[in-house]
Amino acid sequence: MNKKKIIVPLVLLLAVAVYFVVFHKNKSLRYIPENADAVVLIDIKKVTGQYLFSLVTNPSHWSASQSKGKSSGSLKDSGIRIPDFLQIFHIKDTKFSEWYSILELKDPQKFIAFLKKQNFVDKGNNRFQKDQLFIMINGDHCVAGTSNLAFESIQKKLLKASSNSVRDADLFIHNTTGSISFISGQKIQNFSIELHDNEIEIKNNSNSEISNAIASKLQNENHFLEVELDKENIRNFSRFFNKNIADSTQIEYFKATADLEQINDTIISYEYDDNFNEVEKKTFQKITQPNYILTIKSNDPGKTWEYFQSKKWINSENQFTAIPFQPNQVSRNNDDVVIKSTRTPVSFSPPIKENYILIKNNALLYSSLKMLSNTEKRIISDIDYVLYGNKSRDYWVKIKAKNGELPLILRW
Repeated sequence: MNKKKIIVPLVLLLAVAVYFVVFHKNKSLRYIPENADAVVLIDIKKVTGQYLFSLVTNPSHWSASQSKGKSSGSLKDSGIRIPDFLQIFHIKDTKFSEWYSILELKDPQKFIAFLKKQNFVDKGNNRFQKDQLFIMINGDHCVAGTSNLAFESIQKKLLKASSNSVRDADLFIHNTTGSISFISGQKIQNFSIELHDNEIEIKNNSNSEISNAIASKLQNENHFLEVELDKENIRNFSRFFNKNIADSTQIEYFKATADLEQINDTIISYEYDDNFNEVEKKTFQKITQPNYILTIKSNDPGKTWEYFQSKKWINSENQFTAIPFQPNQVSRNNDDVVIKSTRTPVSFSPPIKENYILIKNNALLYSSLKMLSNTEKRIISDIDYVLYGNKSRDYWVKIKAKNGELPLILRW
């Protein structure tokens, strides 16, 4: 009887501890500026739980996980206060590539030691850089970003302000691994991020049937790139890149197909011989270039052609110079404008009358990206395809990995 009296409180105490460690989350978001127009949230506890479950069910990975942790160092011991929600944001009117995050530090000196162990370069004034990742330490906080251009304004508005606005995580995320949210005034449009064994899905609707239906229509395509977009999607993408090309050209439909090819590129340089005569020198290198064909259907192809000419995108040889991969030829007829490369012919695949962008993996792609690290190349090489799709008000992006023995969370 006495044992029962002891065991019951212990079980209750354990249940309470498990709740606070695993399920209870601080949903107060203190590090999203007022001028943020996009926010990415990652549910750290959910990701951790998913990782531990995958690790327990894949004992073959236990030794590899331990050795990896010892060699690379653990974030848990880096001096960072691990948040319940990692907050990543984009600031309005900055480049699309500029994203930032703020983390609290338990031990700034320990964090600096961790950065040095990860081969970050000390730039002085508590600033560090490794490739395109920038870190600024300010007291018990650090600002991380893919750029350092907004560090001063972030420091002033979020770290030195006497009162920061606090947002609730429920405005952005609803029981998923993560979310991407676009903010326009008081309007917030949320997209969930879900991590599965062999794919990552980003979508604004819980129904996967539509995306799976489009993926099945495209499963036999072998081209590197396939695109088919209607007027609304063209307008959305042009706004995304701050261009008004969709309205200016009255484009109604866009379709493109592309493949990759490795070619010999000739480099001509000049040297001087012993008599100071200029001597031409040719060297060769292999580069990866796309072969492509695309069609632009418009209400008024003549107006589309005039717009391209006004931008000086069509030269005297009828080459479309806005595409850097040359040579190509641009032509028009009564219905559309067609642009195609001239090196190796590419044919359109049959239209499926859906809105999509499909990028299939190709060894020539990641082998040509010399600026990437070996880890980044390994991750890219593990991807099978990336698919964007839209139907009515439903949008999604699927990153499909190749089938493997381990789930993605243990592979990447």
